[in-house]
Amino acid sequence: MNVSKPLYEVGEIPPLGEVPRQMYASVIREDRFGEPLKAFQTEVIDVPQPGRGQVLVYVMAAGINYNNVWASLGEPVNVISMRQKTLGASEDFHVGGSDGSGVVWAVGEGVKNVKVGDEIIMSGAQWDETCEDVRLGASGPTSKSMKAWGYETNYGSFAQYALVDEIQCHPKPSTLSWEHAGSFLVTAATAYRQLCGWEPHTVRPGDPVLIWGGAGGLGSMAIQIVNYRGGIPIAVVSDDERGAFCMELGAKGVINRKDYDHWGRLPDVEDIRATEAWNSDARRFGKKIWEILGERRAPRIVLEHSGQDTLPTSMFVCDNGGMVAICGGTSGYNGDVDLRYLWMRSKRLQGSHASDTAQNREVIELMGRGVLDPCVTYCGTFDDIGRAHQLLFDNAHPMGNMTVLVNASRPGLTSLAQS
Repeated sequence: MNVSKPLYEVGEIPPLGEVPRQMYASVIREDRFGEPLKAFQTEVIDVPQPGRGQVLVYVMAAGINYNNVWASLGEPVNVISMRQKTLGASEDFHVGGSDGSGVVWAVGEGVKNVKVGDEIIMSGAQWDETCEDVRLGASGPTSKSMKAWGYETNYGSFAQYALVDEIQCHPKPSTLSWEHAGSFLVTAATAYRQLCGWEPHTVRPGDPVLIWGGAGGLGSMAIQIVNYRGGIPIAVVSDDERGAFCMELGAKGVINRKDYDHWGRLPDVEDIRATEAWNSDARRFGKKIWEILGERRAPRIVLEHSGQDTLPTSMFVCDNGGMVAICGGTSGYNGDVDLRYLWMRSKRLQGSHASDTAQNREVIELMGRGVLDPCVTYCGTFDDIGRAHQLLFDNAHPMGNMTVLVNASRPGLTSLAQS
Protein backbone atom coordinates (compact mmCIF):
# COMPACT_ATOMS: atom_id res chain seq x y z
CA MET A 1 0.00 0.00 0.00
CA ASN A 2 1.20 3.49 -0.83
CA VAL A 3 1.33 5.66 2.30
CA SER A 4 0.56 9.35 1.85
CA LYS A 5 2.52 10.45 4.90
CA PRO A 6 4.90 8.66 7.27
CA LEU A 7 3.39 10.41 10.31
CA TYR A 8 0.03 12.05 10.97
CA GLU A 9 -0.70 14.50 13.75
CA VAL A 10 -2.88 13.34 16.63
CA GLY A 11 -6.49 13.63 15.46
CA GLU A 12 -5.53 13.80 11.78
CA ILE A 13 -7.34 10.97 10.03
CA PRO A 14 -5.46 9.05 7.31
CA PRO A 15 -7.39 7.38 4.49
CA LEU A 16 -9.23 4.41 5.96
CA GLY A 17 -6.90 1.44 6.19
CA GLU A 18 -3.74 3.39 5.34
CA VAL A 19 -1.15 2.64 8.03
CA PRO A 20 1.61 5.23 8.42
CA ARG A 21 5.12 4.18 9.41
CA GLN A 22 5.17 6.13 12.67
CA MET A 23 2.80 7.38 15.36
CA TYR A 24 2.67 9.55 18.46
CA ALA A 25 2.52 7.63 21.73
CA SER A 26 2.62 8.43 25.43
CA VAL A 27 5.68 6.43 26.40
CA ILE A 28 7.27 5.20 29.65
CA ARG A 29 10.98 4.34 29.73
CA GLU A 30 13.11 2.84 32.50
CA ASP A 31 15.36 5.91 32.82
CA ARG A 32 12.40 8.05 33.86
CA PHE A 33 10.52 5.65 36.14
CA GLY A 34 8.83 7.65 38.85
CA GLU A 35 5.69 9.68 39.38
CA PRO A 36 3.43 9.60 36.31
CA LEU A 37 3.80 13.29 35.42
CA LYS A 38 7.50 12.67 34.78
CA ALA A 39 7.31 9.11 33.52
CA PHE A 40 4.82 9.63 30.67
CA GLN A 41 6.30 11.53 27.72
CA THR A 42 5.00 11.90 24.17
CA GLU A 43 7.33 10.33 21.61
CA VAL A 44 7.25 9.30 17.97
CA ILE A 45 7.64 5.53 17.59
CA ASP A 46 7.04 2.98 14.84
CA VAL A 47 3.48 1.74 14.32
CA PRO A 48 3.27 -1.97 15.28
CA GLN A 49 2.20 -4.38 12.59
CA PRO A 50 -0.60 -6.87 13.31
CA GLY A 51 0.44 -10.51 13.27
CA ARG A 52 -1.75 -13.55 13.06
CA GLY A 53 -4.99 -13.04 14.97
CA GLN A 54 -4.13 -9.42 15.75
CA VAL A 55 -5.87 -6.15 14.96
CA LEU A 56 -4.46 -2.63 14.60
CA VAL A 57 -6.88 -0.04 15.98
CA TYR A 58 -6.97 3.72 15.32
CA VAL A 59 -7.58 4.89 18.89
CA MET A 60 -10.30 7.47 19.48
CA ALA A 61 -10.32 7.55 23.30
CA ALA A 62 -8.61 5.72 26.15
CA GLY A 63 -9.55 4.99 29.75
CA ILE A 64 -7.31 5.72 32.75
CA ASN A 65 -6.66 2.89 35.24
CA TYR A 66 -4.30 2.44 38.16
CA ASN A 67 -2.24 -0.27 36.49
CA ASN A 68 -0.27 2.32 34.53
CA VAL A 69 0.55 4.22 37.69
CA TRP A 70 2.40 1.03 38.62
CA ALA A 71 3.94 0.92 35.15
CA SER A 72 5.23 4.48 35.51
CA LEU A 73 6.76 3.74 38.91
CA GLY A 74 8.39 0.53 37.74
CA GLU A 75 6.89 -1.07 40.85
CA PRO A 76 5.83 -3.62 41.92
CA VAL A 77 6.91 -4.91 38.49
CA ASN A 78 9.21 -3.40 35.90
CA VAL A 79 6.98 -4.26 32.95
CA ILE A 80 9.66 -3.43 30.37
CA SER A 81 12.32 -5.79 31.72
CA MET A 82 9.66 -8.38 32.56
CA ARG A 83 8.61 -8.57 28.90
CA GLN A 84 12.21 -8.70 27.75
CA LYS A 85 13.06 -11.54 30.14
CA THR A 86 9.90 -13.65 29.92
CA LEU A 87 8.53 -12.89 26.46
CA GLY A 88 11.71 -12.10 24.55
CA ALA A 89 10.41 -8.62 23.70
CA SER A 90 12.84 -6.25 22.00
CA GLU A 91 11.13 -2.96 22.90
CA ASP A 92 12.83 -0.87 25.59
CA PHE A 93 9.68 1.18 26.22
CA HIS A 94 6.12 0.79 27.44
CA VAL A 95 2.96 2.12 25.80
CA GLY A 96 0.18 1.56 28.31
CA GLY A 97 -3.59 1.79 28.27
CA SER A 98 -5.97 -1.08 29.05
CA ASP A 99 -9.25 0.58 28.04
CA GLY A 100 -10.09 2.17 24.73
CA SER A 101 -12.40 2.75 21.80
CA GLY A 102 -11.50 3.15 18.17
CA VAL A 103 -11.71 1.99 14.57
CA VAL A 104 -10.23 -1.19 13.08
CA TRP A 105 -7.47 0.03 10.74
CA ALA A 106 -5.69 -3.18 9.73
CA VAL A 107 -6.04 -6.89 10.46
CA GLY A 108 -3.57 -9.73 10.57
CA GLU A 109 -3.80 -13.18 9.06
CA GLY A 110 -6.67 -15.31 10.33
CA VAL A 111 -8.83 -12.49 11.68
CA LYS A 112 -12.43 -13.38 10.85
CA ASN A 113 -14.83 -11.44 13.03
CA VAL A 114 -13.78 -7.80 12.53
CA LYS A 115 -12.87 -5.85 9.44
CA VAL A 116 -11.30 -2.51 8.56
CA GLY A 117 -13.71 0.29 9.39
CA ASP A 118 -15.47 -1.44 12.30
CA GLU A 119 -16.00 0.82 15.30
CA ILE A 120 -15.10 -1.09 18.44
CA ILE A 121 -14.47 -1.11 22.17
CA MET A 122 -11.26 -2.83 23.27
CA SER A 123 -11.25 -5.06 26.36
CA GLY A 124 -8.25 -5.24 28.64
CA ALA A 125 -7.50 -8.96 28.98
CA GLN A 126 -5.53 -11.09 26.53
CA TRP A 127 -5.28 -14.85 26.53
CA ASP A 128 -4.35 -17.53 24.02
CA GLU A 129 -7.47 -19.36 22.91
CA THR A 130 -5.29 -22.21 21.66
CA CYS A 131 -3.73 -22.66 25.12
CA GLU A 132 -4.34 -26.14 26.49
CA ASP A 133 -6.14 -24.98 29.64
CA VAL A 134 -8.59 -22.89 27.59
CA ARG A 135 -9.22 -25.82 25.24
CA LEU A 136 -9.95 -27.96 28.29
CA GLY A 137 -12.58 -25.52 29.50
CA ALA A 138 -10.81 -22.83 31.51
CA SER A 139 -12.25 -19.33 31.34
CA GLY A 140 -9.88 -16.92 29.59
CA PRO A 141 -9.12 -14.82 32.70
CA THR A 142 -8.07 -17.96 34.61
CA SER A 143 -5.80 -19.23 31.81
CA LYS A 144 -2.07 -19.44 32.39
CA SER A 145 -1.77 -17.40 29.19
CA MET A 146 -3.82 -14.48 30.58
CA LYS A 147 -2.14 -11.05 30.48
CA ALA A 148 -3.34 -7.51 31.12
CA TRP A 149 -3.18 -5.67 27.80
CA GLY A 150 -1.43 -2.33 28.00
CA TYR A 151 0.29 -3.36 31.23
CA GLU A 152 1.82 -6.81 30.92
CA THR A 153 1.75 -6.44 27.12
CA ASN A 154 2.80 -3.46 25.04
CA TYR A 155 1.06 -1.14 22.56
CA GLY A 156 -1.99 -0.20 24.62
CA SER A 157 -4.44 2.61 24.01
CA PHE A 158 -2.16 5.56 24.90
CA ALA A 159 -1.10 6.00 21.28
CA GLN A 160 -2.59 6.84 17.91
CA TYR A 161 -2.68 3.12 17.13
CA ALA A 162 -3.14 0.17 19.49
CA LEU A 163 -2.36 -3.50 18.87
CA VAL A 164 -4.92 -5.98 20.20
CA ASP A 165 -5.99 -9.58 19.72
CA GLU A 166 -9.18 -10.22 17.80
CA ILE A 167 -10.93 -11.49 20.95
CA GLN A 168 -10.49 -8.02 22.50
CA CYS A 169 -12.61 -6.32 19.85
CA HIS A 170 -16.27 -5.69 20.71
CA PRO A 171 -18.83 -3.74 18.67
CA LYS A 172 -19.28 -0.19 19.92
CA PRO A 173 -22.92 0.79 20.48
CA SER A 174 -23.81 3.78 18.34
CA THR A 175 -25.37 5.40 21.40
CA LEU A 176 -21.99 5.81 23.13
CA SER A 177 -19.56 8.64 22.48
CA TRP A 178 -15.94 7.72 21.93
CA GLU A 179 -14.90 8.94 25.38
CA HIS A 180 -17.70 7.05 27.12
CA ALA A 181 -17.04 3.90 25.10
CA GLY A 182 -13.34 3.99 25.94
CA SER A 183 -13.73 4.62 29.65
CA PHE A 184 -15.61 1.87 31.42
CA LEU A 185 -14.90 -1.70 30.37
CA VAL A 186 -12.03 -2.52 32.73
CA THR A 187 -13.89 -1.28 35.80
CA ALA A 188 -17.44 -2.27 34.84
CA ALA A 189 -16.66 -5.75 33.54
CA THR A 190 -14.31 -6.46 36.46
CA ALA A 191 -17.09 -5.52 38.87
CA TYR A 192 -19.59 -7.54 36.83
CA ARG A 193 -17.42 -10.65 37.07
CA GLN A 194 -17.01 -10.17 40.83
CA LEU A 195 -20.75 -9.79 41.34
CA CYS A 196 -22.15 -12.15 38.71
CA GLY A 197 -19.38 -14.57 37.76
CA TRP A 198 -18.92 -16.84 40.77
CA GLU A 199 -21.85 -19.19 41.14
CA PRO A 200 -23.69 -19.68 43.41
CA HIS A 201 -22.55 -16.32 44.83
CA THR A 202 -24.15 -14.07 42.24
CA VAL A 203 -26.22 -11.05 43.21
CA ARG A 204 -29.85 -12.02 43.76
CA PRO A 205 -32.85 -9.79 44.49
CA GLY A 206 -32.64 -8.54 48.05
CA ASP A 207 -28.97 -9.42 48.59
CA PRO A 208 -27.05 -6.84 50.65
CA VAL A 209 -23.73 -6.09 48.93
CA LEU A 210 -20.90 -4.13 50.56
CA ILE A 211 -18.83 -2.12 48.07
CA TRP A 212 -15.47 -0.65 49.01
CA GLY A 213 -14.48 2.58 47.29
CA GLY A 214 -18.03 3.18 46.17
CA ALA A 215 -17.28 6.50 44.44
CA GLY A 216 -14.38 5.17 42.34
CA GLY A 217 -14.51 3.64 38.89
CA LEU A 218 -15.02 0.09 40.13
CA GLY A 219 -17.39 1.08 42.92
CA SER A 220 -19.58 3.34 40.80
CA MET A 221 -20.06 0.51 38.32
CA ALA A 222 -20.75 -2.00 41.12
CA ILE A 223 -23.48 0.12 42.70
CA GLN A 224 -25.35 0.21 39.41
CA ILE A 225 -24.86 -3.49 38.68
CA VAL A 226 -26.14 -4.48 42.13
CA ASN A 227 -29.23 -2.33 41.63
CA TYR A 228 -29.82 -3.78 38.17
CA ARG A 229 -29.71 -7.28 39.67
CA GLY A 230 -32.13 -6.33 42.46
CA GLY A 231 -29.55 -6.28 45.25
CA ILE A 232 -28.99 -3.67 47.94
CA PRO A 233 -25.71 -1.77 47.48
CA ILE A 234 -23.98 -0.28 50.51
CA ALA A 235 -20.96 1.88 49.66
CA VAL A 236 -17.89 2.63 51.75
CA VAL A 237 -16.45 6.10 51.08
CA SER A 238 -13.92 8.55 52.51
CA ASP A 239 -15.94 11.78 52.68
CA ASP A 240 -19.44 13.22 52.47
CA GLU A 241 -19.07 14.41 48.87
CA ARG A 242 -18.26 10.89 47.72
CA GLY A 243 -21.11 9.59 49.84
CA ALA A 244 -23.55 11.92 48.12
CA PHE A 245 -22.27 10.74 44.72
CA CYS A 246 -22.93 7.12 45.69
CA MET A 247 -26.42 7.92 46.94
CA GLU A 248 -27.23 9.61 43.63
CA LEU A 249 -26.08 6.46 41.83
CA GLY A 250 -28.51 4.38 43.89
CA ALA A 251 -26.68 3.19 46.99
CA LYS A 252 -29.00 2.24 49.86
CA GLY A 253 -26.59 3.91 52.25
CA VAL A 254 -22.96 4.86 52.75
CA ILE A 255 -20.36 4.28 55.44
CA ASN A 256 -17.55 6.79 55.96
CA ARG A 257 -14.47 4.70 56.68
CA LYS A 258 -12.87 7.63 58.49
CA ASP A 259 -15.38 7.14 61.30
CA TYR A 260 -13.48 3.94 62.20
CA ASP A 261 -9.86 3.27 63.10
CA HIS A 262 -9.30 -0.49 63.03
CA TRP A 263 -7.89 -0.57 59.48
CA GLY A 264 -4.79 -2.52 58.61
CA ARG A 265 -3.46 -5.92 59.49
CA LEU A 266 -5.02 -7.96 62.27
CA PRO A 267 -3.41 -7.89 65.71
CA ASP A 268 -1.90 -11.12 66.96
CA VAL A 269 -4.66 -13.28 68.48
CA GLU A 270 -2.57 -13.63 71.64
CA ASP A 271 -2.67 -9.86 72.14
CA ILE A 272 -6.00 -9.90 73.94
CA ARG A 273 -6.32 -6.15 74.44
CA ALA A 274 -5.53 -5.26 70.82
CA THR A 275 -7.82 -8.02 69.53
CA GLU A 276 -10.72 -6.82 71.69
CA ALA A 277 -10.21 -3.24 70.47
CA TRP A 278 -10.18 -4.41 66.84
CA ASN A 279 -13.30 -6.54 67.32
CA SER A 280 -15.14 -3.67 69.01
CA ASP A 281 -14.55 -1.25 66.16
CA ALA A 282 -15.28 -3.90 63.50
CA ARG A 283 -18.58 -4.71 65.23
CA ARG A 284 -19.43 -1.00 65.23
CA PHE A 285 -18.80 -1.00 61.48
CA GLY A 286 -21.08 -4.02 61.09
CA LYS A 287 -23.83 -2.32 63.11
CA LYS A 288 -23.76 0.55 60.63
CA ILE A 289 -24.69 -1.96 57.93
CA TRP A 290 -27.66 -3.10 60.06
CA GLU A 291 -28.67 0.53 60.51
CA ILE A 292 -28.66 1.14 56.77
CA LEU A 293 -30.64 -2.02 56.05
CA GLY A 294 -33.06 -1.46 58.92
CA GLU A 295 -32.55 -5.04 60.11
CA ARG A 296 -29.78 -7.29 61.40
CA ARG A 297 -28.54 -8.66 58.09
CA ALA A 298 -24.98 -9.04 56.82
CA PRO A 299 -23.66 -8.63 53.26
CA ARG A 300 -24.01 -11.80 51.21
CA ILE A 301 -21.31 -10.47 48.87
CA VAL A 302 -18.46 -8.03 49.58
CA LEU A 303 -16.76 -6.37 46.60
CA GLU A 304 -13.11 -5.96 47.63
CA HIS A 305 -10.13 -4.37 45.95
CA SER A 306 -8.32 -2.38 48.64
CA GLY A 307 -6.84 -5.48 50.25
CA GLN A 308 -4.57 -5.17 53.27
CA ASP A 309 -6.38 -2.39 55.13
CA THR A 310 -9.89 -3.73 54.67
CA LEU A 311 -9.82 -7.49 54.01
CA PRO A 312 -10.00 -8.44 57.72
CA THR A 313 -13.16 -6.35 58.08
CA SER A 314 -14.66 -7.71 54.88
CA MET A 315 -14.26 -11.28 56.10
CA PHE A 316 -15.60 -10.34 59.54
CA VAL A 317 -18.83 -8.65 58.35
CA CYS A 318 -19.57 -11.01 55.42
CA ASP A 319 -22.62 -13.19 56.07
CA ASN A 320 -22.38 -16.87 56.97
CA GLY A 321 -22.07 -18.71 53.67
CA GLY A 322 -21.31 -15.42 51.91
CA MET A 323 -18.43 -14.41 49.65
CA VAL A 324 -15.71 -11.78 49.58
CA ALA A 325 -14.64 -11.30 45.96
CA ILE A 326 -11.32 -9.45 45.63
CA CYS A 327 -9.73 -8.04 42.48
CA GLY A 328 -6.82 -5.99 43.84
CA GLY A 329 -4.76 -4.79 46.77
CA THR A 330 -4.42 -1.02 46.50
CA SER A 331 -3.65 -0.63 50.21
CA GLY A 332 -1.19 -3.54 50.31
CA TYR A 333 -0.88 -7.21 49.50
CA ASN A 334 -0.59 -8.82 52.95
CA GLY A 335 -4.25 -9.54 53.58
CA ASP A 336 -4.94 -11.12 56.97
CA VAL A 337 -7.83 -13.53 57.55
CA ASP A 338 -9.04 -14.87 60.87
CA LEU A 339 -9.48 -18.44 59.72
CA ARG A 340 -12.03 -19.19 62.44
CA TYR A 341 -14.59 -17.02 60.65
CA LEU A 342 -13.65 -18.47 57.27
CA TRP A 343 -14.19 -22.13 58.09
CA MET A 344 -16.65 -22.09 61.01
CA ARG A 345 -19.05 -19.80 59.17
CA SER A 346 -18.46 -21.32 55.73
CA LYS A 347 -17.40 -18.06 54.12
CA ARG A 348 -15.74 -17.85 50.73
CA LEU A 349 -12.73 -15.73 49.75
CA GLN A 350 -12.68 -15.55 45.96
CA GLY A 351 -9.98 -14.02 43.79
CA SER A 352 -11.40 -12.38 40.67
CA HIS A 353 -9.34 -10.98 37.81
CA ALA A 354 -10.57 -9.15 34.72
CA SER A 355 -13.53 -10.52 32.72
CA ASP A 356 -14.33 -12.99 29.97
CA THR A 357 -15.76 -12.31 26.53
CA ALA A 358 -19.38 -12.97 27.48
CA GLN A 359 -19.12 -10.67 30.51
CA ASN A 360 -17.58 -7.92 28.36
CA ARG A 361 -20.40 -8.17 25.84
CA GLU A 362 -23.09 -8.16 28.54
CA VAL A 363 -21.68 -5.02 30.15
CA ILE A 364 -21.32 -3.24 26.80
CA GLU A 365 -24.94 -4.11 25.96
CA LEU A 366 -26.12 -2.67 29.29
CA MET A 367 -24.13 0.51 28.65
CA GLY A 368 -25.45 0.81 25.13
CA ARG A 369 -29.05 0.57 26.37
CA GLY A 370 -28.42 3.17 29.06
CA VAL A 371 -29.04 0.71 31.91
CA LEU A 372 -25.56 1.56 33.21
CA ASP A 373 -23.89 4.98 33.19
CA PRO A 374 -20.10 5.04 32.57
CA CYS A 375 -19.82 7.86 35.14
CA VAL A 376 -17.15 9.77 33.22
CA THR A 377 -16.19 12.71 35.44
CA TYR A 378 -12.86 13.54 33.77
CA CYS A 379 -12.22 13.80 30.03
CA GLY A 380 -8.76 15.04 29.12
CA THR A 381 -6.70 15.22 25.96
CA PHE A 382 -3.86 13.08 24.68
CA ASP A 383 -1.43 15.47 26.39
CA ASP A 384 -3.16 14.85 29.74
CA ILE A 385 -2.32 11.14 30.03
CA GLY A 386 0.50 11.67 32.53
CA ARG A 387 -1.49 14.28 34.43
CA ALA A 388 -4.51 12.00 34.76
CA HIS A 389 -2.35 9.19 36.18
CA GLN A 390 -0.72 11.68 38.55
CA LEU A 391 -4.19 12.43 39.94
CA LEU A 392 -4.60 8.71 40.65
CA PHE A 393 -1.16 8.54 42.25
CA ASP A 394 -1.92 11.55 44.46
CA ASN A 395 -5.38 10.16 45.34
CA ALA A 396 -6.75 13.44 44.00
CA HIS A 397 -8.73 11.95 41.12
CA PRO A 398 -12.41 12.75 40.63
CA MET A 399 -15.18 10.25 41.28
CA GLY A 400 -16.24 7.69 38.67
CA ASN A 401 -14.19 6.89 35.56
CA MET A 402 -11.53 8.95 33.80
CA THR A 403 -10.80 9.09 30.08
CA VAL A 404 -8.74 10.99 27.53
CA LEU A 405 -9.41 11.76 23.89
CA VAL A 406 -6.72 10.43 21.58
CA ASN A 407 -7.71 10.88 17.94
CA ALA A 408 -11.26 12.04 18.65
CA SER A 409 -11.26 15.79 18.09
CA ARG A 410 -13.77 16.72 20.78
CA PRO A 411 -16.10 15.13 23.33
CA GLY A 412 -19.51 13.84 22.30
CA LEU A 413 -18.62 12.34 18.92
CA THR A 414 -20.05 8.89 18.29
CA SER A 415 -18.55 7.83 14.94
CA LEU A 416 -15.51 8.23 12.74
CA ALA A 417 -17.64 10.08 10.20
CA GLN A 418 -18.32 12.87 12.71
CA SER A 419 -14.60 13.30 13.28
